Amino acid sequence: MNVAQIHQHFLISSGACIDTRELSEGCIFFALSGPNFNGNMFAREALEKGAKLAVVDEEIYATNRNFIIVKDVLKTLQELASFHRKYLDLPIIAITGSNGKTTTKELVNTVLSKKYKTVATRGNLNNHIGVPLTLLSMDEDTEIGIVEMGANHLKEIETLSKITTPDYGYITNFGKAHLEGFGNIEGVIEAKSELYTNIKKNKKLLFLNTDDVVQRKQLNYNHTFTFGTTKDAKVQFSYADNQSYAGVNYNDTLFQSKITGKHNAQNIAAAISIGLYFKVPFELVKEAISEYNPSNNRSQVTKKESNTIFMDAYNANPTSMQAALSNFDEIKTTEPKIVILGDMLEIGASSEEEHQEIVAILEKGSFTECYLLGENFNRTKTNKSTIIKFKSNENLKKHLEETEFKNCHILIKGSRAMALEKMLTAI
Repeated sequence: MNVAQIHQHFLISSGACIDTRELSEGCIFFALSGPNFNGNMFAREALEKGAKLAVVDEEIYATNRNFIIVKDVLKTLQELASFHRKYLDLPIIAITGSNGKTTTKELVNTVLSKKYKTVATRGNLNNHIGVPLTLLSMDEDTEIGIVEMGANHLKEIETLSKITTPDYGYITNFGKAHLEGFGNIEGVIEAKSELYTNIKKNKKLLFLNTDDVVQRKQLNYNHTFTFGTTKDAKVQFSYADNQSYAGVNYNDTLFQSKITGKHNAQNIAAAISIGLYFKVPFELVKEAISEYNPSNNRSQVTKKESNTIFMDAYNANPTSMQAALSNFDEIKTTEPKIVILGDMLEIGASSEEEHQEIVAILEKGSFTECYLLGENFNRTKTNKSTIIKFKSNENLKKHLEETEFKNCHILIKGSRAMALEKMLTAI
């Protein structure tokens, strides 16, 4: 059975599913396999739970006409997604970058959904499986699709771009993320620019932040819609500084958000610009920015008793860590500033150097106390008594529970695997 034939079945199904624990009645189950599991083994269970069809790539598991045999289930899923995208022929916005792509995607979706029926990547399902599933979640009622693309190796964005064939592209930035896979910052730039290559090849539109010197130097393409603080930007902004929440000034109006970090002001500016490009009414754009409430420990500002907590512990790399610390340092307050940081992972050979650089920033900053968690931070050197290191979550949590925090500003940031959200109960 070819992809076009599978697509006919897909159109009258309830959607695509890859997990027997989450399937819906009448779906098509794709038996994906990985290093430690064989999805084919769950195909029969999927049918018993209500799946309409099961796509497998091992003939031994196909015991009746409800199984579809293919050479490679993952490749078939990706080809079906690409076929479905072309079948719908709707405008697709692709977003990638080292930092801020999920927040930007959610902001863009919040703005555009004020006028259009949108479908966007759920959470950060932005890889070779998540992107196809996002495309397959779109239907004939969808007016704009918003697809986030992630990568930790070269050629991944190229593959995702070929599957998606976006009409619009935006790269948030080039930063020191996933250096273990990319090797260095030059590798990051090359990888993320794979989206630009696809857009340019197909003569589609790029959204460009003119304040990003690296991107301007990298890009050699005129079909752009620009925004930024520079005079040559089509949509010109200024950024509200020294406040807890990120804000953007545009057209003599302050667009106030509920997310923390001056670095997020550029994400807000991107969402405003994309909204204006798609002719979302000005007041609705402003309303969307003020309504957006971050989740999943991303740039959240919360109050706990007398303390203000800046929770940004979903992920961390040298670029995002430095931005968070810079923003936290610049906030004008007489209250004590407490910093809780966890290791930055997937940095590779430069890990020791990058963690030491973060410690150097802490030594110079206006922080009352800094708590560092993880093996990498424990290898760093400092003579400052206000920088305290912990090797385990349990030891850090015990210290926090034994410390009284009152009227404090507290920044919590680290890689997802450090599970720093668990520290909230100790504060």
